Amino acid sequence: MRNSINNFQELECWKSARKLRLFVKEIINTLPKQEQFDLIYNMRRASRSCTRNIAEGFGRFHFQENIQFCRISRGSMTEIWDDFITCFDDKYITKEKYEEGEQLVKQSIKIINGYILYLEKAKNR
Repeated sequence: MRNSINNFQELECWKSARKLRLFVKEIINTLPKQEQFDLIYNMRRASRSCTRNIAEGFGRFHFQENIQFCRISRGSMTEIWDDFITCFDDKYITKEKYEEGEQLVKQSIKIINGYILYLEKAKNR
């Protein structure tokens, strides 16, 4: 993979996580000010963690370390999913926005799971 991928920005899992991060930014810009130190802070941190950990893992050049950073990213994606549920339950977002966010999370998790599988196979070669 190192021969065909020059940097983390070319990874499909990073591109998908970036779309998720940008969607989270859109959502948090609509949340009430009272959520600034809880939901907004957490969603911003978790969404940035998704892309940052993929990038950091890519830069490690060791399959097992890369896998671990991808797993952390996947955990942050799941955390965002829970935050979307909270936003919906607290009536901060519509059902449509929730479903859009949920789909972005599911797609990102699916893609990163594929990348993790690829890395695991490459590690065992």
